[in-house]
Amino acid sequence: MSLRAALLLLSCTAAASVSAAEAVSVETTRRDSAVEVRAHALVDGSYGTVWSTLTNYGRLTEFIPGMKSSRVVEHRGDSVVVAQEGEVRFLFFTFPIKVTLISTARPPHALDVRLLKGNLRRLDGGYRLEQIAPGKILLRWIGLIEPESLPPLLGELVMRANIESQFTGMVREIERREREKEFNK
Repeated sequence: MSLRAALLLLSCTAAASVSAAEAVSVETTRRDSAVEVRAHALVDGSYGTVWSTLTNYGRLTEFIPGMKSSRVVEHRGDSVVVAQEGEVRFLFFTFPIKVTLISTARPPHALDVRLLKGNLRRLDGGYRLEQIAPGKILLRWIGLIEPESLPPLLGELVMRANIESQFTGMVREIERREREKEFNK
C-alpha cells in the first residue's frame, strides 16, 4: 500500500469515527427506582453488518467500553444465554456488573435482551433496526435498567454515561466493519 493510500484510509477512519460518535443520542428518564434508556444513531452499514456486530457476543469486549468478559453459555432456539462481566465508571466511582442475559433474535429488525440473574435488579430492552436508505440503518436501543444499589440521581447519571459509551462503541465497530467490508471488495 502506498503512503498516500494509507493516509487516505487513516483520514477516512478518523472522520468516520467522529461522525459515529456525534450521531449517538441517549436519553434517560427515571421510572421509580429504574432508569428508562433510549439511545439511537444513524449507522452507515448494511443489515448484515449491523446484525453480525450486535450478535458477536464473544468479541464484545473488544469494542464495548467497560466490558471485561462476554461469553455464550447456552443456545435456546432463537435465544442465546450470555454471561457478561464488566464495570461502570463515573467520576471516581466504579461499579462492578455481573449479569446473565437472554438475548432473543428476531432478525433482521429486533434483538431483545432480558436479565436472568446478576447484580442488577432489572434489565429489559433491546435493539431495533430500521433501514432509512440503502446503507443507512437507524439503530435504537430502548430499555429499562434498575441498578441494585445506586442512589436515584447518581444511578440515572451513571446509567446514561455508561449506555452512551457502550452504544458509541457498538456504532463505531459497526461502521469500522462496514468500511473494512467495502475496502476488501
